[in-house]
Amino acid sequence: MVTRDFLPCRIAVLTVSDTRAAEDDRSGETLVERLTAAGHSLAARAILKDDRAAIAAQLDTWCDNAEIDVILSTGGTGLTGRDVTVEAHRDVYEKEIDAFGTVFTMISMQKIGTSAVQSRACAGVAKGTYLFALPGSPSACRDAWDGILAPQLDYRHRPCNFVEIMPRLDEHLRRK
Repeated sequence: MVTRDFLPCRIAVLTVSDTRAAEDDRSGETLVERLTAAGHSLAARAILKDDRAAIAAQLDTWCDNAEIDVILSTGGTGLTGRDVTVEAHRDVYEKEIDAFGTVFTMISMQKIGTSAVQSRACAGVAKGTYLFALPGSPSACRDAWDGILAPQLDYRHRPCNFVEIMPRLDEHLRRK
């Protein structure tokens, strides 16, 4: 059996909230703790208000940054009028990773039952960068990281993972 070496990802964390600041950003901190404990590096971190254009602009800027492989956002995935993170993500996506939301809902159902239907967690790819929109609770961030992202962002995970196809995400942009 062939073993692979771990390949760390450079991950940016964006917290979307009208009320959070750096000192009380528990969800963003949960993601930072988990990604660094797994051996990845924090490439950037920001907190933005629930503003679709501003969120999309930040995501787009980070997608243009060759030093960022993955973007994790937390917050703004619910159903209220101020929850616009999903729309901002979709403004940026080239391709959506449809099964991410489904798998996240399956994991959430085990913990919070039918309340899981209120989350619109989603994921996609843009400019060779993975983007994941997670709910704003620390528990939901732990569930997404532990249940989906930790294994999929680990090159050693079999039978397949996000890291092994990362070099091919923007191949359509390199074709003549």
